[in-house]
Amino acid sequence: MAGPDGVLVLAWIAAVLGPILSILMIRLLLRDGRIFLARTVIGLSVIGWGLGVWAFLIEPATLTVRHVTIESSGWSGPPIRIGVISDTHVAAPHVDVTRVADIVDRMNRQQPDLVVLLGDYTGGHDPSDLRAPPERSEILQGVLAFRNLKAPLGVYGVLGNHDSWFDEAEIANALTQANVRVVENRSLRVESDGGPFWVAGLADLVSRRMEPSMSAALNGVPDSDPVILLTHWPDPFAEAPSRVALTLAGHTHCGQVNLPLIGRPVLPSPASHRWPCGAYDEDGRKLFVTGGVGVSILPVRFRAPPEIVILTLKAAS
Repeated sequence: MAGPDGVLVLAWIAAVLGPILSILMIRLLLRDGRIFLARTVIGLSVIGWGLGVWAFLIEPATLTVRHVTIESSGWSGPPIRIGVISDTHVAAPHVDVTRVADIVDRMNRQQPDLVVLLGDYTGGHDPSDLRAPPERSEILQGVLAFRNLKAPLGVYGVLGNHDSWFDEAEIANALTQANVRVVENRSLRVESDGGPFWVAGLADLVSRRMEPSMSAALNGVPDSDPVILLTHWPDPFAEAPSRVALTLAGHTHCGQVNLPLIGRPVLPSPASHRWPCGAYDEDGRKLFVTGGVGVSILPVRFRAPPEIVILTLKAAS
């Protein structure tokens, strides 16, 4: 039994058998008159069982709607409400097509002006041709579920590293079928009541078909028009020019585990140690990193709940 699914099965077994084994051990200790040790075992068992059940079975299946407001000197016109979805990881534990459909419905109820998808729609690490047909179909159906997103200014997306490992062209084609405008090293002009702005996107950092290029993504965008930049990884924010009103990224999962006092022991890229989760201001340049929905490597989340985001972007006061 290996991989995240195997770990999840073991977590369920531990959730069921843990209390039974603890009770048997406590009874033996009490029979031997070792009362203090029995009380210690009771305390440790309750804490360990509760934390394990929460981190492996409960928190990863929750969904938080996070509301954020960012003011940017690069934005002009009235505020815009941006719905952000990232790292759904379909076919990994805790996320299937039904859950993606529920996430889409939850986002629609927030009535965003525009929705962005920040990559890693695929769970696991294997390429498409090594997946069993039902798993491959589930992943693609999870992408196609985005066709039900409703946003008057459109839905835009980039690819992530898991999509690159799976099959970039296949995922991009499924996004297009779902009426998602894929922006890889390019930008699209958006007409709004407050004036035009651009949604630009970068190719994935491990893409096999193109290198991410900031210059290509912003090519042809007038200096006077606001730009929202999409990237799966937060790392490219280091080279985002000040003309970009807001950079949006995922990939980090907010560490998946965020321990009190210790923090996030595992983060997936160099820049994610600097920008692991939330909103950042670097000399007026704005970045927001979402923790996303799914899991990777281990089927666990602790103090890093799955989230979708409604981000209100406003002009600086």
